[in-house]
Amino acid sequence: MLLPLPEMVRIFVVACLCSATIGLLGVGGLWLARRRSLTVRVAIIVAATLVSVLTGMVAISAAMYLSEHDLYVFLTVAFASLLSTIVVTWFLGRGIAAEYRDLRALTAELGDGARLGDGARLGDLGDPKDVSETALLRSELVATSRRLADSRDEVASLDRSRRELIAWIAHDLRTPMAGLKAMSEALEDGMVDDPQRYYETIRVQVDRLSHMVDDLFALSRIQSGDLELASIEVSLYDLASDAVSELRPVAAAKTVAVHARGSDVVVAGDPRELTRVIENLLMNALQHTPAHTEVVLETSRSSEGQAILTVTDAGGGVPAEALTEVFTTGWRGTPARTPADGTLAGGEVITGGAGLGLAIVRGIVEAHSGTVGVTNAESGARFEVRLPAISPAG
Repeated sequence: MLLPLPEMVRIFVVACLCSATIGLLGVGGLWLARRRSLTVRVAIIVAATLVSVLTGMVAISAAMYLSEHDLYVFLTVAFASLLSTIVVTWFLGRGIAAEYRDLRALTAELGDGARLGDGARLGDLGDPKDVSETALLRSELVATSRRLADSRDEVASLDRSRRELIAWIAHDLRTPMAGLKAMSEALEDGMVDDPQRYYETIRVQVDRLSHMVDDLFALSRIQSGDLELASIEVSLYDLASDAVSELRPVAAAKTVAVHARGSDVVVAGDPRELTRVIENLLMNALQHTPAHTEVVLETSRSSEGQAILTVTDAGGGVPAEALTEVFTTGWRGTPARTPADGTLAGGEVITGGAGLGLAIVRGIVEAHSGTVGVTNAESGARFEVRLPAISPAG
């Protein structure tokens, strides 16, 4: 038989009051234990929850329904349940607390800059719904430490390259400036028998310094992200042919044949910057190619629809261990690929530079959403630039 509605309301109110009272006591206990271990706080939460339920049941049972014997039995069972629950919660809480101590240690190591090598990757954990939050957090910490370590290594590498570049630039600037000073003093003192030859040499050195300054400015714009590119349709073969025509006197003075071959491929890009890419690659090839050989520029379209520009020289190739370093700022290669500075017929000059040309090539090509790489051919190096091509009309 159902209880009358007033009795049901009374039971409900009494149970709510008991639970609210125990809940407030639990909140107070948590506040007092705010500096205690996670195990203690978990035990307080579980105990408060269980006691709030039992208190309401005991209050109603004692007031209305159970005999004295049954009430004692109920209280004994309730106390035993409460005691066993607290013990079980204590041991379970220790396991959870151990996981959080491990996370705290990982966080401390992360703050000290350590690379956390253990722990599964997030992708290896499976469905996140089936993985505990602490395991996910641990994996996140490990992944974050790896990313931070990689970033620190990259920053250290860039800083090392910057310092090396400054040292190389200082060295390369010191030589022509010392020469300019000596020649200007000789001209000023009237100690020169052939002033015209000195003037020509001064012009060559000034051109060399101007070229180095232009390279530094271009590299600084690339590395700072301030390189502004026009985007117009341009024939890659026409750019290659123009670069060959402009540098043919330099190649002829070194008795090196230069050829532009291939098909007409249209790309969207900045003609001035793409010309700089081709000229840098061509000048690099001329620097390392011996006399009475040839340098070949070739344009084509890949099966994937990319525009391809290759520059092949006869300079003996790049050492295998240096193939991944040639586009690094300041890279000059091995002695076999590092030429001495020299003035060619007609006043043209080829210098070893400061190792900026290929770094500029990579920056410009990547700014055009392309890639550049190098491999060794039969007698030299083969540089390959890949750029998004525009499909021919029709």
